[in-house]
Amino acid sequence: MKQIGSIFLFAWVALWPLSLAAVVPGDDDTRQMVKLNQVYQALDALYVDEVEMTPLVESAIRSMLAELDPHSAYIDAEEMTQVRESFDGEFSGIGIEFNLLRDTLIVVNTIAGGPAETVGLRPNDRIVEIDGHNAVGIKRIEVPKLLRGKNGTPVAVRVVRRGEKEPLAFRILRDKIPLNTIDAAYRIGDSVGYIKVNRFGRTTMEEFRNAYHRLQPVGALILDLRGNGGGLFEQAIGMAEFFLPADAKIVSTEGRSVSPAVFTARRTGPYAEKPVVVLVDDASASSSEIVAGALQDWDRAVVVGRPTFGKGLVQRQIALADGSAVRITIARYHTPTGRVIQRPYENGKGDEYYAAHLQRMTRERQDSLNASAPAFTTLRTGRTVYGAGGITPDRIVEPDTAGVSDYLIRLSYGGVLNEYVVDYLAAERDRLAAEYPDFDRYLAEFEPSSAMLGELTALAAERGIPCDEEQFSLSRGLIVRQLRAIIGQKLFGTEAFYRTVNETGNPYIDEALRLLSAWETEGTALLSPEK
Repeated sequence: MKQIGSIFLFAWVALWPLSLAAVVPGDDDTRQMVKLNQVYQALDALYVDEVEMTPLVESAIRSMLAELDPHSAYIDAEEMTQVRESFDGEFSGIGIEFNLLRDTLIVVNTIAGGPAETVGLRPNDRIVEIDGHNAVGIKRIEVPKLLRGKNGTPVAVRVVRRGEKEPLAFRILRDKIPLNTIDAAYRIGDSVGYIKVNRFGRTTMEEFRNAYHRLQPVGALILDLRGNGGGLFEQAIGMAEFFLPADAKIVSTEGRSVSPAVFTARRTGPYAEKPVVVLVDDASASSSEIVAGALQDWDRAVVVGRPTFGKGLVQRQIALADGSAVRITIARYHTPTGRVIQRPYENGKGDEYYAAHLQRMTRERQDSLNASAPAFTTLRTGRTVYGAGGITPDRIVEPDTAGVSDYLIRLSYGGVLNEYVVDYLAAERDRLAAEYPDFDRYLAEFEPSSAMLGELTALAAERGIPCDEEQFSLSRGLIVRQLRAIIGQKLFGTEAFYRTVNETGNPYIDEALRLLSAWETEGTALLSPEK
């Protein structure tokens, strides 16, 4: 009987491959789908060890998409939660900016009026326990999981505070916390407005209009899209509309399985006549390129900076049953003159695609790129713009490497500058708040002392970055500016950081102001072909 059972098992296993290879009716697409399902069932039923199928399936999906364009992607369920929060412009939490320093979770700032500030949590408090879990040595990725949650639910934290002998206990009710997409909005001089947009989320145009109205009256505007990797398409359309006349084409799309579409300004924007400069760099992508390309093609803006990333593929996001999603490329974006925003790529060669982006940023590469790129004519003044992928600025700003040294790079990338500021504010925040009650006074008067620079270099040496006197001397001005900016940010908010770094010696801002001054005297002649 045992022998008969063994023979039966052998025969069954031997016949299994025949069932996998059985002919499946239908077209080739159907056969491939059935084949995937057969492999899944075979692994699940027959593999020698217990198999966790979820990571195998996710790996298979990622591998399939990797054989296509560089922007089709799989997003797991946990990542999708963060994506939704980023686009929605809010999440439910306690309202703190935190940092991890030497295995300690530190409150860098509290959001004004947020739950943490309301119960009395303060900057520089060390969180040592969250809902009974030891927070010492916690990983950065774990912090949001513990502090965020459903609106109205409580979270208990214990903190160590300078001057208090025992840890303090707080019970905080989570609430909606805004994720702002406008980092800064302020006036430069009497008549120039500056607005920095970090991404395009659901609240971007509401934030933008509010910021614009707060700046009034302004006679010119600098729109800073540097580092803006894109976001929601409809928000980009809304921003372009803000600067364009009614019926002006903003962008068009074309793809194999979707009908061509043209998006135009539905009404004349409130800023359809006054001068504007758009700042971009190599990290400006997608929605940022739609806005910059439309304003450049209609001669509504001078684009200043570095050539943009060149992401002009339209993705459709398809939700999957477990909360994950896939983004599948379905079309390409074209600017109003017909330029393709997407840089060239080969399917399945994502590494080469991103490597080419770095090469594209060199001056020699850019010259050769423009020499071979198709030329297009703008729609009002007939200027020449190029269509080699991405948006090529009207005025290229060369990277400012004066004062940059290996020592400065190691201080920044090694986190030493930020670590020093956190320690410095732990001892000096109250004094600074009393001495500099507002940011304008801080900007005008605060200057890091020689003693502070000595403390910084000593800390760097402790972190394995010995001071190089020659390189420190070369970078001293930039180190001082970075310290002023970071301290200002932690005392007065994100806008303080940008106001500080933009104040003097910023080549992007300097060029923008020069152009706006010329525009005021020359008008649209500034955008004529010979200019």
